[in-house]
Amino acid sequence: MTQTKIHEVLHRASLFLEKANREPKVAEILIRHHLGLSRQEWLLALRDPISEEKQIQIEADIKKHAETGIPVQHLTESEEFYGRIFQVNKHVLIPRPETEELVLAVKDYLAAQTGPVRVVDIGTGSGVIAITLALELNHAEVFATDISAEALQIAKQNADQWEADVSFLEGDFLSPVIHETTPFDVIVSNPPYIAKSEAAALSDTVRDFDPELALFAEEDGLAAYHMIIEQVKQLPLKKDTLLAFEIGHTQGESVKKRIQQVFPGSHVEIKQDINGKDRMVFASHLN
Repeated sequence: MTQTKIHEVLHRASLFLEKANREPKVAEILIRHHLGLSRQEWLLALRDPISEEKQIQIEADIKKHAETGIPVQHLTESEEFYGRIFQVNKHVLIPRPETEELVLAVKDYLAAQTGPVRVVDIGTGSGVIAITLALELNHAEVFATDISAEALQIAKQNADQWEADVSFLEGDFLSPVIHETTPFDVIVSNPPYIAKSEAAALSDTVRDFDPELALFAEEDGLAAYHMIIEQVKQLPLKKDTLLAFEIGHTQGESVKKRIQQVFPGSHVEIKQDINGKDRMVFASHLN
């Protein structure tokens, strides 16, 4: 009896997903996950046989994704960010590639600093921003806050996995560090920024599975920015303290205007992502 090969399972699963209006690439991700194959091993293994037990497991996950829209990252309980694999689950926002650009921009901003730097990541979720900056920056003291105890549990597990030195604090935005007496060099955040009126337009994979707390904000999606900006006023600041936000692509001017209202002497810049969309707001000279 001829054994089924991996490439045959891939072809069948990809067609099934395509007919269900799902992304066919999910098939490869799930097969690799169940077989424990790296990207490098994948191409070499395509003509290898696959056990019936593994086929059943893979087909069950493929069907579940197709029928419900459950993110593949929830099925694999992982996602790659900045070249590292992080744990994710239903309590945290699945990291997006755009957020890697925020991390890179912050890293570049701090490149000229030779001494110790202090960074706080607001609404850390799975911890990818804080952990990546702690690993990428020399002599960085990194703090991370989140209102969700469940999210902080995942973030701490990720930090332990990568041996990253991050201080995690539970609370609403900047509240846990509001009484700090030593200024931060960077205050960075990818807060919830989707207006609730836009929920219907989201894919079911996002709308039904990412935590609402990490997705939606009042005031047309701007409420989190407004709150953080107000809290920043209560912190000790350096002249070159950087406030760095990820934003929705239509929110740049609104966030910039609010920062300039609260900090009239500030220098505010809207930065684009790799697709040319407004994706970040950087502000300095806040005091």
